[in-house]
Order: sequence, then structure tokens, then C-alpha cells
Amino acid sequence: MSQLTGPEATIAGPGSAKTVDELLAQARGMLPHRPSPDEALRAQTSGALLVDIRGDDQRRDGLIPGALVIPRNCLEWRCDPTSQWRHPVITRRDLRIIVVCHEGYQSSLAAATLQQLGLIHATDLDGGFTAWAAAGLPVIAPATASQPPRQPSPEGTSSRI
Repeated sequence: MSQLTGPEATIAGPGSAKTVDELLAQARGMLPHRPSPDEALRAQTSGALLVDIRGDDQRRDGLIPGALVIPRNCLEWRCDPTSQWRHPVITRRDLRIIVVCHEGYQSSLAAATLQQLGLIHATDLDGGFTAWAAAGLPVIAPATASQPPRQPSPEGTSSRI
């Protein structure tokens, strides 16, 4: 087996490169139960936060009522209770957070990162928004969804949350 050299060695470390499938399996191994859409709806009703990390183009399919829209590129800053850029409702590490992406892949990686921040109940929606909509659960059409206010982001630009 050859070792990486150059920039790849610095990022991954010698001999530690993984495939994306290995990263996904590792991430999912860190997560508590990944709820089905019905389970996620019940969890939301009981106080769990659904956090939609999909991009603008994917949110054209609709929004989950009550879900926080936090773009993936600032998720860690918005969800770290100690961050000056945290979302106002994220005040402690024991919140139940269910991350939602389009199909449930990107959200697994994102939820594993939240686990590393100490958000011990962070997980993701099995099947993502696609599974939620296919289950016939409530969806708000983007045209009727209200746009959240802009807040400063860690990159120094405004970002919707």
C-alpha cells in the first residue's frame, strides 16, 4: 500500500485516507437511532429540533413546518451552544437535534460533526426530506413559507438561518 504525499498527506495523515462510504459508515456508527419520518415528526412534537441543511435549490421542493433552516456551511457555528453565532434556540448540548438533508447522506455526516461538538442527541432523518415528503407528512410550499431574518455568519457575511 502506498502512502500519500503532498497536501493529501497533511489533510488525511499518512495511511488514513478513507472512502466516502467508509466516512458515512463511521458517521452513522456515532449517531443514536436515525428516526424514520414518522418518528421524527413525533420527536418534533415532543420538543426535538429539526434542522434543515439543504441548499436553496433543494428547498424548492418545500419545507418541513417548524424546522430550522441552517445552511450546511455554518451549521457548526449555529449549533455550538458556546458560539457567538449560535442559533438563539440552541442553548445547551443536550437538545435533541435531527438534521435533515435531501436524502439522508449529507445529514449523517453533519450530525456526526454535531456529536463531536458534544451535542449528544444529534442524529439525522433516515431518508431525508425525500422520505418525509413520500410519507405524506406536512410540507410547506416554498412560495408560502416565510423567509427567516438574516443574521451575521462566522464568515462575515449574512446568512439565512
